[in-house]
Amino acid sequence: MKNHIFFVIGIFLAGVFFACQPKPGNKINAEMYSEFQQAGNKISNTTQKVLLTNVGKAMKDGGSKNAVSFCNLKASTIVDSLNHVYNCEIYRVSAKNRNPQNALQGKTDEEIWDFFSNNISKAFPRDTIIAFKGEMVYYKPIKMGMETCLKCHGIPGEDIDAETYAELQKLYPNDLATGYRLNDFRGLWKIRFQKTKASD
Repeated sequence: MKNHIFFVIGIFLAGVFFACQPKPGNKINAEMYSEFQQAGNKISNTTQKVLLTNVGKAMKDGGSKNAVSFCNLKASTIVDSLNHVYNCEIYRVSAKNRNPQNALQGKTDEEIWDFFSNNISKAFPRDTIIAFKGEMVYYKPIKMGMETCLKCHGIPGEDIDAETYAELQKLYPNDLATGYRLNDFRGLWKIRFQKTKASD
């Protein structure tokens, strides 16, 4: 990690965490870590549930092609509304993004992505927090958890039908988010908080 970042890897199975703290002002104590970890986990779970519920309805109403159109028009709006509810900034970021707005946002994201990519199959980590310039930033890996998701993120011609794939190419000409198998690591939840307060 770069020297300007305080990096904490959550290893909850072991009940400990490791810290690299090059600057005293970036130190995170155990109580603060727990507060923001719990808030980040709650918000990411809620956001994922809301998105999956709405995408599932869109798929039920018009199949996977309709789900692609729904995500293109509505997913960002849903996330924005939850930003206001929880008084934070919620992102989904990936090196294999579909929406250009979900690309990795700089060196820190790239380093976190590399870390999870190299460790996702191990017993840890579940999530990670960094403190930087008065903010706490929560990261948690997103895995391909349901077979239904493969209808839009799986292998074209195998999981993704021709009509859906054509819609993806039309709406996301630079799409990188296909070719996944079940349980693959596909992205990160990234939630930015003010350091002084986690959401309730």
